[in-house]
Amino acid sequence: MCSAVADDDPEVHRIEFEVPWPPWTAYAYLVASDEPILVDAGAPGEDGWEALLDGLESAGYAPEDVEHLLVTHPHTDHDGQVATLLEAADPTLYVPEGVPERLSRDPADLAAVVRANAVEAGHPNPDAAVERSVDSLRRNADCLPPEAVDVVVADGDSFEAGGVTFEAVHVPGHQVNQVAFRAGERLFAGDALIEPFRPAALHVGYDRGCFDCVDAFYDGLVRLDGLEVARVFPGHGPVFSDVAGAVERTRRDLDALVDDCHLTLERLGESSPYALTETRVEDPRRIDFSVFESMGALARLERHGLVTSARQDGVRVYRTA
Repeated sequence: MCSAVADDDPEVHRIEFEVPWPPWTAYAYLVASDEPILVDAGAPGEDGWEALLDGLESAGYAPEDVEHLLVTHPHTDHDGQVATLLEAADPTLYVPEGVPERLSRDPADLAAVVRANAVEAGHPNPDAAVERSVDSLRRNADCLPPEAVDVVVADGDSFEAGGVTFEAVHVPGHQVNQVAFRAGERLFAGDALIEPFRPAALHVGYDRGCFDCVDAFYDGLVRLDGLEVARVFPGHGPVFSDVAGAVERTRRDLDALVDDCHLTLERLGESSPYALTETRVEDPRRIDFSVFESMGALARLERHGLVTSARQDGVRVYRTA
């Protein structure tokens, strides 16, 4: 896919990548400057590399011209070409705080944590959850080698790259180690804020903190409240300008998620997070990802005193209060 000027901003070129899941496309952004800056690095594989090459060429650049590479979060549709680009060039690599540690994780430790949390969620096949999580860790570490990171940025950090001043805004929920990069009146939002849909609250998967995904998403939206920018450049979907409207719509969607989990639990009487997800999600292909949202919503409801839970043979079972 070729790049195009992003919403009439002549300094920002949008590079499109195909991905094999909805919404079927992901975007990286080339910021033209004396030291060209790439925000995110697209999808993995040969097709992803060809898309990046085509996009850079369409904008008038080659891979070796990229001097700064900013990654919003460690998901393969956004960090997929980091390692390949580092082989072709030598950009300074910026990542959110916690990414090097997450991608350096001992797979055995991750497997043990995932197994325990998958059992607690009521997963019918914890081995499958472990395999998926460990595979995801390895794929992301291959795409974004943690030892290659040059600069780690935390919430509120201000730094200069290629003559552009960026501020990092920590926006967890979709991914715990995600930041949006603000540059003046531009916001490179990753998967924190998208139009016209809400990103999934994946956060950490079944890792430590898996019951915090919905609360974390709300916290990230608070950091975006009142942010005055002219354009938002998201990881998926169109470039847009109405930050306040997108934040409010996303918050309403989270509210609807929590309400739906509450109403579903009332109908069921009692349920594990996984069984509740099987009831409320029609497409069986979405259950293994939607369960994280159910876990976060039920935990939020319990923190607000609207439901209670207890373990039964290792499985956390919820009831309305």
